[in-house]
Formats: sequence, structure tokens, C-alpha cells
Amino acid sequence: MLNGATFVDRGLVGTGSVPADTLDFLGDTLGSFSSLQIAPGSWRRVGDHYEGVLWTLPDRGRNDPSAKLFFDYAARLERFRLRFNPADGRVDLAPDGGLELTDFRGKPFTGADPGSGTVRERGVRLPAPASGTGAGKVSIDAESLQFTRDGSFYIGDEYTANVYFFGPDGRLRGVVTPPPAIVPTCSGKPCFGSLTSPDSGRRNNQGPEGMSLSPDGRTLFVALQSALMQDSAKGGAGRTDIRVLAYDVSRTPTPKRPVAHYAMQLPTYAKGGEGAPDSTAAQSEIRAIDGHRFLMLARDGAGIGSGGTPVYKRILVVDVAGASDLAGSEYETGAASLLRNGAGTALKPGIVPAQWAELVDMLDPEQLSRVGLDVAQLSEKWEALDLVSVLEPEHPDDYFLIVGNDNDFIARHCRMSGQSCDSAFDNDNRVLVYRLTLPGPLR
Repeated sequence: MLNGATFVDRGLVGTGSVPADTLDFLGDTLGSFSSLQIAPGSWRRVGDHYEGVLWTLPDRGRNDPSAKLFFDYAARLERFRLRFNPADGRVDLAPDGGLELTDFRGKPFTGADPGSGTVRERGVRLPAPASGTGAGKVSIDAESLQFTRDGSFYIGDEYTANVYFFGPDGRLRGVVTPPPAIVPTCSGKPCFGSLTSPDSGRRNNQGPEGMSLSPDGRTLFVALQSALMQDSAKGGAGRTDIRVLAYDVSRTPTPKRPVAHYAMQLPTYAKGGEGAPDSTAAQSEIRAIDGHRFLMLARDGAGIGSGGTPVYKRILVVDVAGASDLAGSEYETGAASLLRNGAGTALKPGIVPAQWAELVDMLDPEQLSRVGLDVAQLSEKWEALDLVSVLEPEHPDDYFLIVGNDNDFIARHCRMSGQSCDSAFDNDNRVLVYRLTLPGPLR
């Protein structure tokens, strides 16, 4: 329950996977799900099962930042035909082509780190490697996806913290640039690379991981993965105070500034599951329920892909109603910190954060056993969410929550840009399906 509203987890009801070494429509290893969404209007019930078109978003391609290894990976969306039978819990995912993304000029993007390189397109400074891999192309590290009703879509980028708006043909149509507080800066200048920590703004590889339109299509919520540099305290548990922005997109798809700006405090956990909390459960995706509430996936960094035993992977319900609105304040227009000096992650007096409650524990062994899984079979990075109706007139408030992982292109047989990128093991692409009861229809 949250603020008088009841949310019910009816349990894990399905799972499906795609082998890690699957090749996509461009001949590269299929890169799993940094975000996903059922295509608007495609979800239907057919006899005893459900069908739909599933669009998924891979990130910047296989990479090894510690070795400064990146590929010239073209940004894209992957399309699947999805079939789900609740009777046996089976989810079938059949690759069905995809869509390559292009910039304002109609040129492909690259996943390569831009370093200090930039280009200007339509008056917007965008990251682009000056030389080497991907030289001259706009760099994008795609992490969040949201379709509009006409088939256009938004993608959140981790390099810049921009939100890019694409037409149904995959061509860039506009850019929502973040407020000054969120732009990564080094010595007062924007720095979009991911290999050098900025002085302020979004933390390396911790950009707009969560993004979702309210069901009425009016409000676009954008959530940072963890705290901005200026909002961070010392230690692994010091990245809890994140920013959540709300944009009014009812008049233009690319507004210049947010209409609301909130703080939220993420969960913390102890690595290994014992002792005092020493780590932040960074958020990896959101899905809006209405104009002030959304589901959020918060997780640890353990599991297949990174090693260690997972201890925290949960779906939260978040409510920004009642939270302080920071829009237009010094916390948005400059680099002022939300934190009370010398008080760890405590917020300054007068700043009221969004409220939240836990709804789904993805590590519940009893739930996992229902679909033949255990904790040891879960990958590290669960980063994708979507909600679809169960389409039962007698249960109008029930929904399926589809959760997907990001496998980081880890496969024993991996191909990227015509080159080998083999790993020592397979990290399969997987989805989990939960049944939820929400307080009223999405609106």
C-alpha cells in the first residue's frame, strides 16, 4: 500500500528466453533489453494465449571501458513476435527484424565513446568521436525507450543525458536537453565521454535509465539511474538521491524545460546480504501508472555477467505527489547539491522526496521456482519494464508486468561489426512476466 492505494503482486506467471548467440537483422549479436515495450495497439488475446509485437532497445554494443574497447555499433530497435500462454507460463520470442536509427542528417549513430569530440546538428551540440572508431558519427548509449501513440518514440541517452525524439522511420526529429544541473560538465564545459568522471551532472554510465509517458500521453517522466555527482555522498551507499523530471509533451514532443522536478531516495543494501547497507540499488527503468505514480526497477550489480550472489532486485511503486517541486530552482539551473552538508545522504531541510514502497521481489525463490528458475540463473542487469492488460473483463485492474534483462552482448559466439567479440560463457536474453493488480485502470 502507498498513500492509501493498494497494489498487489499476484506472482510470477511466465518466462522466456532467446539464446545469447542469436544474430539480429543487421548481422550482429542480439544485445538483449536495455528497455522494451509492446507496440501500441498490438497486444491481443487469442484463445488461450496472448500475442503482441515487442520492441526492444539494445545499448551501445559490446564494449570494455577498462580497456577502452568499443565497437562502431549502429543504434537500433529490435522487433520480436511475442506469444505468452499463462497455462504453462511459456513466453516465446521470435526475432522479426528491426529498425536502424539515424541522426538529423540521416546518418547512422555509433556506440563508440566520444571522448571530448562533439558535432553540432540543428544547433545542438552532440557527442561524436573526433577520430578512431565511429569518427564523425553521433555517439549514443541508448538506455530507455518510450513509444507515442503515432509510432514515434523517445530514447534516453547515457552519454549526454539527452532524450532523443525519433519519427516512426527511425530518424531523429528533436532533442530534449536536460537542465544545466544534469548536464555532465568538466571545468565548466560539457563532457559527454564515459571514461572520465565529470565534476557535476550525471555520473558516468548512470544517465536517464528510466523513462515513461503517463497513460494519457501528456507527461514524460525521466529518471536518472543514481545520484548526480553533486548529490553524492562518500561510499557505495551514497548515490541514493536521484532526480526525476516531468515534461509536458502535450503541445510539443521536445519541450525546452521540465514542468516539474523531484528528488527520490533509492533503496540501499548490503553486498552479500549481511551487515550495514553499503551499496545503492540503482534504478534501471520506470513505467508510469498515471500522472504522478510509476513502477521502478531497482537492483544490485550481482548475477550472471558480473558474478556474486544477487541480494536486491525489486520493483517499487513510486509516488511524486507531495514531493517538493525543484523546477526552476538553483537545484535545476545550477550545480547546487540536494544534500545537507556533513549529513551523508540526508536531504536539505525543506526538500521532501517522492515516496515509494516495494511491490515485487524478483529474487523470491518460491516465485522463481514456479517457472523453473532459481536465483543463480538470473543475470546481473535487469533493465526493462512494460505493462499490458490481462484483457479480462472480470479483472479490469489486472496487468502483466514484463521484465527484461540486459545481457551486455555476452555470448560464447559473439559478432559485432564483422568482428569476433566472444566471451567465456553465455548470458541469455530473458523476460519474466508477473501479474499485478493496480488501483484502477491506467490513466
